[in-house]
Amino acid sequence: MIEALGLSKRYGDVLAVDDVSFRAEAGEVVGFLGPNGAGKTTTMRLLTGFLPATEGTVRIAGHDIFEAPGLARRAIGYLPETPPLYPEMQVQSYLRYVARLKDVPRKRLRDAVERAMERTGLGELRRRSIGQLSKGFRQRVGIAQALVHEPEVLILDEPSVGLDPIQMREIRQLLRELADSGRDGAGQTIVLSTHLLGEVEAICCRVILLHAGRKVLDQPLSELTRDGGSLEDVFTRHTLREPLAAEAEAEGA
Repeated sequence: MIEALGLSKRYGDVLAVDDVSFRAEAGEVVGFLGPNGAGKTTTMRLLTGFLPATEGTVRIAGHDIFEAPGLARRAIGYLPETPPLYPEMQVQSYLRYVARLKDVPRKRLRDAVERAMERTGLGELRRRSIGQLSKGFRQRVGIAQALVHEPEVLILDEPSVGLDPIQMREIRQLLRELADSGRDGAGQTIVLSTHLLGEVEAICCRVILLHAGRKVLDQPLSELTRDGGSLEDVFTRHTLREPLAAEAEAEGA
């Protein structure tokens, strides 16, 4: 469903993403984990085509994101770190607007908007202005706009950033429900970028760890914690050391 091969992004002399490759299949929920500055957001932008890669390729649902961006983007639902919201618009009107932008057929438009609001718990707020909502509910609107065209792939960049503990718990519960419905229903692939270990433990089945722009670990969460170790231990072991040394250890495991 997602295939990245040799992704690199350079800004002048700075190599923000360095030769990152991975696959994510239909129904997988993959957590992109790493400290601040590890290259997570840049990788998300490369996967969605918002940034051109210096090197490498990305295929989404069989379409090259750089050679066939229209087809690839129709298969992607993207929540950037700052959701693209218009505070003066009502929730329902905004989602209808986004659905039209994403080429949802007119005959399916109403049902698509209703389903997105239902899945994100926004039905009772449909006529509320987005600017009047709490940050937690604005984040739900951001997730709803990523879902409204029922994409095969969801790419979520820091979906809990800036939320208080109650809002964070609500968003994680929502993402768990979306992940479960993806695995059991439409088989959506979800890639979740975060630096919060609890977020990964709550909803992800696989962990990709980035450090200094490089992939240093790619394993199922169950394997990482199988012997009683914690994800925090894994994170610390791989991010407090030189990335190349950690990568060699991961490959030799």
